[in-house]
Amino acid sequence: MPAKNPPQLAAAELAALPASERIRYRLISANCRHHANDNIAAFIEAGELDELQAEVQAKLQEVLRAMVIDTDSDHNTQETAKRVAKMFVREIYKGRYVEAPPVTEFPNVTRLNELMIVGPIKVRSACSHHLCPIMGRVWIGLLPNEHSNLIGLSKYARLTDWIMSRPQIQEEAVTMLANELQERVQPDGLAIVMEADHFCMHWRGVKDSESMMTNSVMRGAFLKDPNLRREFLSLLSKK
Repeated sequence: MPAKNPPQLAAAELAALPASERIRYRLISANCRHHANDNIAAFIEAGELDELQAEVQAKLQEVLRAMVIDTDSDHNTQETAKRVAKMFVREIYKGRYVEAPPVTEFPNVTRLNELMIVGPIKVRSACSHHLCPIMGRVWIGLLPNEHSNLIGLSKYARLTDWIMSRPQIQEEAVTMLANELQERVQPDGLAIVMEADHFCMHWRGVKDSESMMTNSVMRGAFLKDPNLRREFLSLLSKK
């Protein structure tokens, strides 16, 4: 459930808050969800991402202190908080903080209506339970129609990276990617398969280094037509 609307703040009061609190204030005021895998770029103003990164760095420094790591004399960890803050905000979780990459769309002039497959696309994400890496591959199958918007091949990889660069679980990530592509391309059929290693299983708990997770989303023609679904999945086995 979204949080209740906060008390209204004057501009000066809002400006005095840390960047994270200003952004959170806008999100809650707009009754907008901000889970780990949500994109909140629309609520971040110019310059605030730099402030947010500095704030994360300060908090991470406190985490290292709480773990009784002497970052003053340990040359290996003196810049760790700074490096990790930059990595979180600008790299591995950037899909939360930046707008979707620009995607050029082309009309389907020749009325293509045959199966298209893009992949494997290498993906890097993070488990929202333990913030451990998720490393894997994604395949995208499309059955366009004469009204579909065709997008450049590299844009599938860019959109996939944007969706995956957030803390999340694999099942939700694939669904979010499917929603994004469905809205942009408007195909008759859409299929996505993701296969990934979860380091929360490799590093901790059972410490099983062999297990992988594979899941899929099938929509439209791929859901209704078993022959089309079979063709898509059989072609994946050859890649």
